[in-house]
Amino acid sequence: MKVEFIALRELHLGLKAPFETSFGVTHKRRILLVEVQADGVSGWGEITAGEEPLFSAETTETAWHVVCEFIVPLLLGRELSTASEVGALLAHIRGHPMAKAGVENALWDVEAQQKGLPLAKLLGGEREEIPCGVSLGIEESAAILLDKIDQELAAGYQRIKLKIKPGRDTNVVAEVRRRLPQIRLMVDANAAYRLEDLPVLKQLDAFYLMMIEQPLAWDDLYQHAQLQAQLQTPICLDESITNARQAAAALALHACKVINIKLGRVGGHSEARRIHDLCQQQGIPVWCGGMLESGIGRAHNVAMATLRNFVLPGDVSASQRYWHEDIIEPEVEVSPQGTIHVPLTPGLGWRPRRERIEKLTVRKELFR
Repeated sequence: MKVEFIALRELHLGLKAPFETSFGVTHKRRILLVEVQADGVSGWGEITAGEEPLFSAETTETAWHVVCEFIVPLLLGRELSTASEVGALLAHIRGHPMAKAGVENALWDVEAQQKGLPLAKLLGGEREEIPCGVSLGIEESAAILLDKIDQELAAGYQRIKLKIKPGRDTNVVAEVRRRLPQIRLMVDANAAYRLEDLPVLKQLDAFYLMMIEQPLAWDDLYQHAQLQAQLQTPICLDESITNARQAAAALALHACKVINIKLGRVGGHSEARRIHDLCQQQGIPVWCGGMLESGIGRAHNVAMATLRNFVLPGDVSASQRYWHEDIIEPEVEVSPQGTIHVPLTPGLGWRPRRERIEKLTVRKELFR
């Protein structure tokens, strides 16, 4: 594959409803799309960095800068045998995994199209459909939250994830469990707690949760190991796992019993597969998290989640849950059984809507 053209676009997409986590409330997304053309074939990727440095150090602006000033000069005009070579070429650029992932994943799309394979098959995926859960933000009242849970369960989703933060945790979970004792339920703290909050976190053991996601600091493994030793509920690490080395360290320390794999957070499909394989070898289940992606990022998540050890329902849900109108066709849909069928066409399997993408674009850089 000779990289002939790279385009970076920023789009603005408003969410259908505000989404609140311990970081704050999100109303709209500034989405960065990467289009890479090699040998006349265009592939697409999405940079999932947030507008502010809250989930990670990366932001929309830092990703734009790093792609334009450092990644594009390294790749433009280069001959590649496979998309998996990109990681090594960019390895000397410290950090910025979301910027790297957007470019690398676009090249995985190119390679899959050139080989006439669905991206899922090129990655080594085995599933024809993936199980889906939903992530629900913090609400003003338990009543509002329960209404939303009822809607998602009626739509077929197999697992409910609740965002929590200090003061909006055990009381909310207790009410949900009282009303819905049998559902598959987990909580996500997004690093909102400290080890000193152990008494509160131990109370969550009473609600037989699937897992508590990232309760402590985003860059911590040691204190998570201390916490896991005192909890019955499995800890799932998210922000702390930025590559396979961190995953190996977390497992060696017994800092978690589950890992959430997000393509942007770990730098793309190649590193995500390494983490997947490591966890599979050690009997640690993984699942695919979400970052309020557009359909481009969502399609990449679907492909990754077809790998064998993605045994838990992820956050890959239908386009219509977040957007009035997505930027792909057809939009991602979830079956009444709470699954997404994996497309069989070469590449991503969903087509970017170029006219809509151009209409929503607020800035772009083209490199030839």
